[in-house]
Amino acid sequence: MFFLVFFFLTLKFTILLCELNFESCLESIIDNVYQDGDMVINYLSHLLHTVGYVCICSSCSFTQIFHFQNSLSLINSNNYQFAIALILAIEEIKRNPFLLPNVSLGYGIYISGPHNIETMYSFLFWLTGEHRNIPNYTCRREEKSVAAITGATWEISSLIGTFLELYKYPQLTFGTYEGNLNDPRKFPSLYQMATKDSSLALGMVSLMINFRWNWVGLIISEEEKGIWFVSELIPEMEKNGLCVAFINMIPIIHRYNIIEPHQYYTQIVMSSAKIIVIYGVTDSALGVLFSIWEYVLPWRIWVTTSQWEVFSAMKHFILDSFHGTLIFSQHHGEVSTFKDFVKTFTPSKYPEDIFLARLWKIYFNCTMSKDSCTSVENCSSRGSLEWLPWYHFDTAMSDGSYHVYNAVYAVAHTLHKMLMQQVDMQAMKNGEKMKFPPWKLNHILKTIQFTNPIGDPVNLNPSQQVHMEYDILNFWNFPQGLGYKVKVGTFSPYFPSGQQLSLSEDRIEWSTGIKETPVSVCSKSCLPGFRKTLQEGKAICCFDCSLCPENQISNGTDIDQCVKCPDDQYANTERTHCLQKAVTFLAYESPLGITLAGMALCLCTLTGLILGVFVKYQNTPIVKANNRTLSYILLISLTFCFLCSLLFIGQPNTATCILQQITFGVVFTVAVSTVLAKTITVVLAFKITAPGRRMRWLLESGAPRFVIPICTSIQIILCVIWLGTSPPFVDKDIHSEHGQIIILCNKGSVTAFYCVLGYLGTLSIGSFTMAFFGRNLPDTFNEAKYLTFSMLVFCSVWVTFLPVYHSTKGKVMVAVEVFSILASSTALLGCIFIPKCYIILMRHDKNSLKAVRERVQWK
Repeated sequence: MFFLVFFFLTLKFTILLCELNFESCLESIIDNVYQDGDMVINYLSHLLHTVGYVCICSSCSFTQIFHFQNSLSLINSNNYQFAIALILAIEEIKRNPFLLPNVSLGYGIYISGPHNIETMYSFLFWLTGEHRNIPNYTCRREEKSVAAITGATWEISSLIGTFLELYKYPQLTFGTYEGNLNDPRKFPSLYQMATKDSSLALGMVSLMINFRWNWVGLIISEEEKGIWFVSELIPEMEKNGLCVAFINMIPIIHRYNIIEPHQYYTQIVMSSAKIIVIYGVTDSALGVLFSIWEYVLPWRIWVTTSQWEVFSAMKHFILDSFHGTLIFSQHHGEVSTFKDFVKTFTPSKYPEDIFLARLWKIYFNCTMSKDSCTSVENCSSRGSLEWLPWYHFDTAMSDGSYHVYNAVYAVAHTLHKMLMQQVDMQAMKNGEKMKFPPWKLNHILKTIQFTNPIGDPVNLNPSQQVHMEYDILNFWNFPQGLGYKVKVGTFSPYFPSGQQLSLSEDRIEWSTGIKETPVSVCSKSCLPGFRKTLQEGKAICCFDCSLCPENQISNGTDIDQCVKCPDDQYANTERTHCLQKAVTFLAYESPLGITLAGMALCLCTLTGLILGVFVKYQNTPIVKANNRTLSYILLISLTFCFLCSLLFIGQPNTATCILQQITFGVVFTVAVSTVLAKTITVVLAFKITAPGRRMRWLLESGAPRFVIPICTSIQIILCVIWLGTSPPFVDKDIHSEHGQIIILCNKGSVTAFYCVLGYLGTLSIGSFTMAFFGRNLPDTFNEAKYLTFSMLVFCSVWVTFLPVYHSTKGKVMVAVEVFSILASSTALLGCIFIPKCYIILMRHDKNSLKAVRERVQWK
C-alpha cells in the first residue's frame, strides 16, 4: 500500500536495501526473508561508516542488496537503535486493530556515505532501481514509496530533500531542529519531528542562576545552529548579570581533517571558569576535537545537550572528565516497550539481519555460517543487546530514536486518515490494492495531530509547535564505565518565572574531585555591608568589594548599590541593617542639661539675693548714687534672663519654641537698655554739674528712664513681626548625631532671628560706646568703669557666640545658646553688682555719707 524511505547519517553504521535479485551473499544478495500476510518486510543491516535511509512499503515483495566495504572496525552499534525504534513502531502498528487495519507495512534502509557523492549514489539507486544512476527513471514496475524519513544531520536531509521536492515527496527528518530546513519555499514537503530549542538558552541560564554560576565558558560549533544558540544565550546571560569567561567557536571542517586541540585545551585549563557549556553535534569538528584529546579535564562541569554526546569516545580515559556532566534533553514520555523489545532483538528472531549477526560475532564469540551471511553458530550464550556496555549500545531510547518512532506513526496516521476519507471504495470491493500518490500525503501531514502510544502529542506543523520542555540529566561514569544518565530535574517555560526550573540537587554527582556544589565566579561574592565596584576594562562579573558609605546598607550578597537608611533610622557598624534612631533632646536628665539648669538656677538665686541686698540697703549712699530704680529693673531683668535659659532645656513643644526666642529677645533688650539708661544717667549727671550747662531738666524729668520702654517696644515690634510671618516651630535634627533624632526648635524665619539678635547687638554696642566715653568721669563709686567692662564682656560673649553657634549642631547648638545667655547675663551681674555688694556687705566704712564727703573733698 505504501512505501516509507528512511535516511539517517551517524557514525559507524549503514544500511542498503533495494529491489534487485542476486544469488550470492558475497555479491551482496539476499532473497525474500520475511513475510507476514500480504506485507513483505525487506530489511538488512550493513556495517558501513555512515547510516542511510529506510523505506517502508505495503504489499511489496522484493529482494535486498547490501554492500560491504570492510569497515567492521568502525561499527557504532548505538546507531542501530534508530532501526530498532523503526521496527518497534511498525510491529506495534501491525498489532493495533484500530490503526491501518488489514494493511501491511514494509521498509527499506539505504546508506548515505561520508561524502555527498556516495549519498547521491544510494539515493539514485533507490529512485531508479538500477546500479546505473539515471535520474527521472525507474526500472520498477510499481512504485510503492509514499514518504521518506531522513536524518540525522541537516546536510543529508537538505541534499535529499532538494531532489525529493521535484516529486513533492513527503520527507520527515528525525535529526535536531534545523532552521535551514524550515523554509516552506525551499522545502514545502519537509517535516521536522524535532521541536526548535527555543527555550534551551533560558533553561541553561536558569540553571546558572540556580547555582549562582556567573562566570561561564562557551565551546560552540561554528555552524548556523551554534551561532543561533550563542545569539540567544549571551543576551539572556547578560540580562541576568552572567558573564562569558571565554568563547571558543570551533570552525566547521571536515570531520576527518586533523585540527589542533591544544589552543582550545590551554584556554579551558587557564580559565578560572569551572562551568563550560558545549553546544554542537557529535558528528562535527567539535566532536572530533574532544575525541582526540589526550588529556583529562577534571574539576570542570560541562553543560550540554543530548544532541552532543561524545562520552563514548572518552571511555579510554583513566579518569573520566565528563563525569558529572549536566545534559539538557528534550522532554518526552518513556516508551516503556522499547527496553523489553531490545531484550528480544536477537539473530534468532530476526535471522535476516546481518548487522545483528555481526554484533553477536563481535561481542558473544559467535561465528558466521558459511552458508548464510546472516546466520550465526557456535555461540557461547544466547546473548542480548542489553548485556552490552552503555558505550556500545544504550538501551535507553535516545531523542533521535524517539523521533523515528513518531515519524512512523505520523505516516501511519496520515494514511489511516486518507483511507477513512475515501469515498469510492469500488477498488477495495474488487479486491484491488489501494494506492496513494506520495504528493497527496502532504495536505494531511501539514495538519496532522495525534497522540502517540505513550500519550505525547505530536504535531508536524512548525507554526503550532510549542516551546520545548527539558529533562536535566546527570551523567555518572565513576567508577569508569558506569555510564548512567540520571534525571535530576526538569525545565518548563510554561511556569512563572522563578518556578520554571525544578532540581533534585541531592541526586547530582559533580565532577571527579568536587564534593560540594561547584563555584564558578570571576570575583568572590561581596558580603552584606559591601557593594560591588566594577574593575575597569573587565566584565561586570569581575569586581571589587567596597564598604557601604555612612548611613547606607546592603543586606545581601553581590549588591550593586547600597541603600540609604530612612531618615528615622541609621546604619549599624557592619552596614547590614538599619536601626531605629533614639529620640533625644537637651533634657534635664542629661549631664549637660543638669549642669546648665543648675547654673541658671544658682545664678537666678544669686541675682535674687543681690536684689534683696539692694532693697535692704536702699538708703545707703552707694545704692542711691547708682539710681536705685534702674538697678532694680536691671536685676529683675537679669533674673528673667537666667530663667529664660530654662526654656531651652527639656523636650521642646510649640509653646516653648515661641517663648524661647521671644523671651530671650525681650528680657535681654530690657537688660541692655537698662544698662544704656544707667550709662546715660551717669553721663548726664556729670554734664549738668559743669558750669553753664542747661541740661538739668533732662535728668530731673527722668528722661533716661524712657530709654527702656522705647528700646523694648522696638524689640517687641520685631518679635510680633517674626511671629506673624514665620514663627519658631518644633523640628527634628536627624543628621547631627549618629543614631539619634534630636528634637529642637527651628527658628522659623532666620532673618527675623538675626534682626532680633542684631537689634540687641546694636543696643549693646551703643551701651558699650556710651559707657566707654564716660569711663573716666569723676563718679563717686566709679560705676561708669563697671558698666564699660560689663558691656565689653557682654559683647565679647555674643561675638564669640556667632561662629561657635554655626559650627555646632544638635543639642550642642542649644547648649551653646544657653551658655551664651548665662555667660552674658553673668557678665552684667558680676561686673556691675558684685563690686557694689562687696562694699555694701564688707566695707561699711565706704558706704556712709562721711566717707562720701571726704572722698569728694579729696578729689
